[in-house]
Amino acid sequence: MRIRTTIGLLTAAALLTLTACEGTADTSSSKPDAVAEESSDQTKQDTSTTETDTDAPTTEASADEAEPETSEVPDVVGMNHREAQNLLRSEGFMVNEEDASPEGRWILDNSNWKVCRQDPAPGATDVLRVAIYSVKLDESC
Repeated sequence: MRIRTTIGLLTAAALLTLTACEGTADTSSSKPDAVAEESSDQTKQDTSTTETDTDAPTTEASADEAEPETSEVPDVVGMNHREAQNLLRSEGFMVNEEDASPEGRWILDNSNWKVCRQDPAPGATDVLRVAIYSVKLDESC
């Protein structure tokens, strides 16, 4: 009987705690409507001021800002899987690795694998991710 009472009290305490936490999640309803309207009016005024003030500098800033430099995808076909992965990552690419065989194995120790193909092809630009498809060293592509 004591165990049931203890479990009941702990359950009730947990429910009360969760209920109390839910009440504090919505803080937007505690603000008066007048304050919200004033801030939205002020924001409208601020944006109209900044639009007229920043028209000329925006064109200068966009001309000064260079496009982020993108590397060409290197040719890693035929390389050791680990070395290919390290080269691609050092040039800023994210690497997806896949088993090139139909078995669909996980590449756990990538030092004993070789790259059979890659996607995208070498020389591609504007790429963030490169997929390399490899087989074990003693297998043929």
